[in-house]
Amino acid sequence: MTMMMIRTLIAALLLAGPLHAAETYDLIFRTGTLDDVAPDRMLAYERHVEISDNPEYASRSTGVVELSFHDDDMARLQFVQGDRQQVLGMFPATVGNPIIMYFVETVLRDVAQAAGGSPFYIRNRIKESLVAVAPIEDAEIGFDGTEIAAKEITLHPFRDDPNRDKMGVYGDLALTFTMSDDAPGWYASLSATAPGADGAVGYVNTLTLLPMVAGK
Repeated sequence: MTMMMIRTLIAALLLAGPLHAAETYDLIFRTGTLDDVAPDRMLAYERHVEISDNPEYASRSTGVVELSFHDDDMARLQFVQGDRQQVLGMFPATVGNPIIMYFVETVLRDVAQAAGGSPFYIRNRIKESLVAVAPIEDAEIGFDGTEIAAKEITLHPFRDDPNRDKMGVYGDLALTFTMSDDAPGWYASLSATAPGADGAVGYVNTLTLLPMVAGK
């Protein structure tokens, strides 16, 4: 499933849901988030993945995701791990920061692969949580050596799901979005976590904004 398809499906769910859910959606999927980033700069996100029953995959998935600007108002996402580089896609920079769709897509893929059952069911529950009403918390976070004001939203896609017990560790999946006008590109951090047995780590998928550097 492409990022554009995910965006379209989420938008459809929003139109079908309560109007007051729009505030949550508008913060998580804010448009114009790259407008104030100079085209000669690059955004970089440290990606950290832990999966208790698949450490090899987690190791391959840990690295840095770079966002750089190219001709025709396009933004490129690239995964970097040492000497390994993988282009993830090109996206219209005028729409917004594609890192949010990359994050959602990777979480959907990871949970669907690991939890078993119907991948469509899992995807729908996560997408529905993204357009549900959720508390919006004010926060102070550290970025580039200073404290900045942020908004934080945490979602629990399977908390009230009747099939939660069949999800294993992912039944307690939490998605946390930390966003700030003072964070270039809007997203300071994006995090998906689920505790394992006896308090150990079950699943972690985080993207953390690094200080901005010159583009390539």
